[in-house]
Amino acid sequence: MTFDLKTALKFIILFLIGIGVLYLAFRGQNLEKIWQEIKTANYFWVVISAIAVLIAHVLRALRWQMLYHSIHYNVSFWQAYHAVMIGYLANLALPRFGEIGRCSVVHKAAKVPMFASIGTVITERLFDVVMLLLTSLAMLIFQYEIVADFLYQTIYLNLAKKVSMVNYWWLVGLGVVFLLLAVSVVYFLRQKFNKKFLRIFVNLRQGFGSYSKLKQKGLFLTYTLGIWFFYLLSVYFAFSSIQATSELHFNAAFTAIVFSGFAMAAPVQGGIGVFHWMVAQSLVLYGISFKDGLAYSTIIHSSQVLLILLLGSLSLFFILTKKELR
Repeated sequence: MTFDLKTALKFIILFLIGIGVLYLAFRGQNLEKIWQEIKTANYFWVVISAIAVLIAHVLRALRWQMLYHSIHYNVSFWQAYHAVMIGYLANLALPRFGEIGRCSVVHKAAKVPMFASIGTVITERLFDVVMLLLTSLAMLIFQYEIVADFLYQTIYLNLAKKVSMVNYWWLVGLGVVFLLLAVSVVYFLRQKFNKKFLRIFVNLRQGFGSYSKLKQKGLFLTYTLGIWFFYLLSVYFAFSSIQATSELHFNAAFTAIVFSGFAMAAPVQGGIGVFHWMVAQSLVLYGISFKDGLAYSTIIHSSQVLLILLLGSLSLFFILTKKELR
């Protein structure tokens, strides 16, 4: 990824969008009361919630390591773990840069070709997308009466309004132009860098095929379920941190996980703003005031960011000083 002025401006704009959403979420709210709730929170449960997130990160490293082993690259657990944490750290500064960042770490630490790593990351992320879609479907099936009105009023009607304003001919035209550009770029690369392009393609295909070559697919899927289960636990444990959400049950945590999953998919650094708004909206469905939902989402988001800043910085230190455990 080339970091030039255009790239910098793009990420600054995305950051400002996140700040804008954060401002809109907190606008009109009693900030003094929100701050009071945050100050008086039970931080024992915040720490327990953070530990659950850490376990999810460890499982992610183990799952990723399995993909490397399936294509015969000797990546240790600690190399995979440090790469994952550094990737999360990079995402706080530049959204989506963390995926490239963690591949660079593994390339440096274990000499794995970059595009083979990228292929494993895409494979891994596809399973996360499937899990997000499955949890969303489960939410719709088992909690339809709770979420239906929100999805219709807030999501469907706004989306339908925006879609009705789209000029479809422009959309088709842009699609054709994009397709032609993509074909031209691929053709140009193949002509100019034929051998290099072939090597990139081979490495990507190797990474994409990592799951099919796994001997323990059941263990890989268990890690995937474990990652999402501990995310769910982190949300549920954090409910006990403030009085307003302490009576909420797993069904509310399940809905919050789905909402937060889509929020973190937004191309904004650390999901700032979008995460707060989406999680607060999810809790409103269970009778929690939007103000209290913002206090809760601020607590859990801040704890996760602090965890990443601490552990990501330690991992970066180990990698840069070549003191990582093997």
